[in-house]
Amino acid sequence: QVQLVESGGGLVQAGDSLRLTCTATGRTLRDYCMGWFRQAPGKEHEFVAAISWSAESTYYGDSAKGRFVISRDNAKNTVYLQMNSLKPEDTAVYYCAAKRGGVARLWKVYDAWGQGTQEIS
Repeated sequence: QVQLVESGGGLVQAGDSLRLTCTATGRTLRDYCMGWFRQAPGKEHEFVAAISWSAESTYYGDSAKGRFVISRDNAKNTVYLQMNSLKPEDTAVYYCAAKRGGVARLWKVYDAWGQGTQEIS
């Protein structure tokens, strides 16, 4: 089973940029498509972005389109989420998740999740 650890969250001002990192151990990330989700206080998990195992395909939630970029480096077993033009409504705990098979936008179908990293803007 793959283990995931997120990092890079923090307190930023509106308009700033932030890059989140998800590092995997236990299994190679080449076996998984990867997703980023977020959860604001009192709300459900929201799909942010996902990327296929080969990085050929990327997908974004409406809130992330045009501002966020997901990428991966399989050699480093790492996935990134570059967040630009941050808004107060982006404040949430951000989670990365791994899934065998095809990309999905639904949180509960992923096989493994990290513990989350807090972003406040």
